[in-house]
Amino acid sequence: MTGLSHDRSITLSVDAMGGDQGPDAVARGVIRFLETDPTARVLLHGRREALEPHFKNSPLAERVEIHHADDVVTMTDKPSHVMRNGKATSMWAAVDALRDQRAEVCVSCGNTGALMAVSMIRLRKAEGVNRPAIACLWPSRNPQGFNVMLDVGADIRADADDLLAYAMMGASYARNGLGLSRPRVGLLNVGTEEHKGRAELKAASELIAAAAERGGFDYVGFVEGGDIPSTRVDVIVTDGFTGNVALKTGEGTARLISDLLREAFMSSALSKVAALMTRGAMARLRTRIDPRQVNGGVFLGLGGLVVKSHGSADATGVAAALSLAAQLARSDFSKRLASRIAGVSALHHDAPKEIKA
Repeated sequence: MTGLSHDRSITLSVDAMGGDQGPDAVARGVIRFLETDPTARVLLHGRREALEPHFKNSPLAERVEIHHADDVVTMTDKPSHVMRNGKATSMWAAVDALRDQRAEVCVSCGNTGALMAVSMIRLRKAEGVNRPAIACLWPSRNPQGFNVMLDVGADIRADADDLLAYAMMGASYARNGLGLSRPRVGLLNVGTEEHKGRAELKAASELIAAAAERGGFDYVGFVEGGDIPSTRVDVIVTDGFTGNVALKTGEGTARLISDLLREAFMSSALSKVAALMTRGAMARLRTRIDPRQVNGGVFLGLGGLVVKSHGSADATGVAAALSLAAQLARSDFSKRLASRIAGVSALHHDAPKEIKA
């Protein structure tokens, strides 16, 4: 991520109740974040009795405003149920604080489907967006250390126009979140040849190629699964079904490799000695691929900035999600993204004006 500037005060609205590890992990994550960001403030939504003890007698308490919410959205709640019955939940309250402009960004560890549903109801879709997307940061060999991939689960469907909007949104995210002046965008396919793929992918490829110059990015064409962490591309565009499968496969593979390395180093006395000798290098590797360090999927295409932290996030993961949210908010990412998406229709009509966002 690009360097953070703390010279601008920022307010974050945080759902404290939705994660697998409960409000304690969220509260500890808020504390870690505020210790590194001296000008940030947090509106913390949840059960007051579970949250107040963490900030009692703390110098950080003056920068934390606790808003009591009786109800909680669980991981098993259906989005339709939350839409009908969720007004008293901490998640709903956190999104409403963003809607009412009491905060610049909303962060939640809760149920992804419910969070997207509530966000769409309360924030609405941005002008020019048919389907919002979830963007994630994927560890890569690029100098910035990460590539952007979207959609990773907001909607399993995407037609050619949706994929064009994803390309525009992903490029804007890479520009503001990773500091890339001209991101390289690729469209995920079963091969790099132009004749491969479904009809909507071929149509989307033509639209994205035509939009690249005025959109301020370079289009590299079709990319394959092996290119996701590569140096060939900065932004990978795909539908939510494919993106979510790729994301979960990558996470599972990373855990498998970590477990196998641990078993190998513990298999004999000699391997244990090797483990001690490589301890520093292995620690750097763990940090490099630790998902907690880049925890946070960003909801793109809504009328406000929402960051979804992993449901299993601990305090480190929550703090990372809050740092990402603060950085994007300070860059006026939502306004820049709205400007870019509003230009999508212009790109279809040969508008001569270059779009900068």
